[in-house]
Amino acid sequence: MTILVSDTSVLIDLERGSLLEPVFGLSATFGVPDLLYERELKDHGGPGLLALGLKVLELNGDEVLLSQHYRSLAKHISLPDSFALALATRSDHKLLTGDKALRILAESKGVPCHGVLWVIDQLIEAKTVHKVILAAKLEQIASHPGCRLPRREVKLRVDKLLGRN
Repeated sequence: MTILVSDTSVLIDLERGSLLEPVFGLSATFGVPDLLYERELKDHGGPGLLALGLKVLELNGDEVLLSQHYRSLAKHISLPDSFALALATRSDHKLLTGDKALRILAESKGVPCHGVLWVIDQLIEAKTVHKVILAAKLEQIASHPGCRLPRREVKLRVDKLLGRN
């Protein structure tokens, strides 16, 4: 089974679209590094995420060293994000991130990496959310001032969901 190791930005965007429950219903397991959970989620909706099925994952010693190496390569990524990247190097693990710098580093290291739009594509494929509702939720995510999703890609998916292609 695939483990999707998420950074906080992906979870925030999915929460903005009220899509956490359907996303946790997908066949993959969602996880975050223990450091990320403690620093960024524990007091900000963390228990609710755990109730939905979020797994809190611990790094082994080699993975902690690897995360430090990643930070030395890209000083602008956060320590929790470097932990997520190190976890995503495990077999059957993929990284979910909305952070461009983290995505670039992951791709340069050959680590499978996806973002919110890929998660939306998984929901489309699973057909667990009605297309019209999913289109509205995607537009809700994209309309938030803190959203960094590419507008063109959002529009393409919304048009596809609404049968306007």
